[in-house]
Amino acid sequence: MERRACSCFNLFFIAILFTLFGKLSKAADSNSFEDNFSKSCPDNNFETSDDGSTWSLSLDKQAGCGFITKQRYRFGWFSMKLKLVGGDSAGVVTAYYMCTENAAGPERDELDFEFLGNRSGQPYLLQTNVYKNGTGGREMRHSLWFDPTEDFHSYSILWNNHQIVFFVDRVPIRVYKNANYTNNFFPNEKPMYLFSSIWNADDWATRGGLERTDWEKAPFVSSYKDFTADGCQWEDPFPACVSTTTDNWWDQYNAWHLSEGNKKDFAWVQRNLVIYDYCKDTERYPTLPEECWLSPWD
Repeated sequence: MERRACSCFNLFFIAILFTLFGKLSKAADSNSFEDNFSKSCPDNNFETSDDGSTWSLSLDKQAGCGFITKQRYRFGWFSMKLKLVGGDSAGVVTAYYMCTENAAGPERDELDFEFLGNRSGQPYLLQTNVYKNGTGGREMRHSLWFDPTEDFHSYSILWNNHQIVFFVDRVPIRVYKNANYTNNFFPNEKPMYLFSSIWNADDWATRGGLERTDWEKAPFVSSYKDFTADGCQWEDPFPACVSTTTDNWWDQYNAWHLSEGNKKDFAWVQRNLVIYDYCKDTERYPTLPEECWLSPWD
């Protein structure tokens, strides 16, 4: 994958250029956990490194762990480096996602990365999903070109009014376009928090629930660092991001479409790494959702 990774930095260089000229929007200017997040778990299930730059969530039979940003955002670039649970992690899900509500509310919008645990020696699967007003069902599953338990890798979301792009190590793995669908299935109206959590989902996560969590292997630990939120912070009662602007790199023309380099990487992912695509599941959707008819290349 190294031969392709070098072509995936177009958006990165755009961000650097705008940083130099001081034109970026509000961004998380500290990697301190306390500055950016609030946690929700027992103290025993959370720890930070001595310098505070890395933090870990753990799951045992008594509890999991999670955290949420103190800020909400509408549009931007959001990124985190994760190192996933190693060894036998069947039944365990590490989730990293954006959501409009601090709960699984019935009207929520949501953008998901979900890492589905495995038996030792079996590959991790990465599931992404998109929700609008409480309705999801837009799952895709990918294999990865590396072992996500051996080192930290970046997982990022580019979100603007034109597209949502899921990146892994700045390689676009999924593109969800806004084409003014008549079904209105593009989340672009509500601000979102960022979350992560580790939890037990052995009723479905690994081989459809056939592989159950082995609690003798607990605790299961996922680690995080290098959080970046370069987006429009939502500030009531008069949020600056009610309407889109072109003041920020992630809301300009070059971020509305994949670059030529991104397109090559995305095509490689489509050919080699897609395990499941709801848009090809005609048994589940005899009439495919409207967005399935739009090419991500447009």
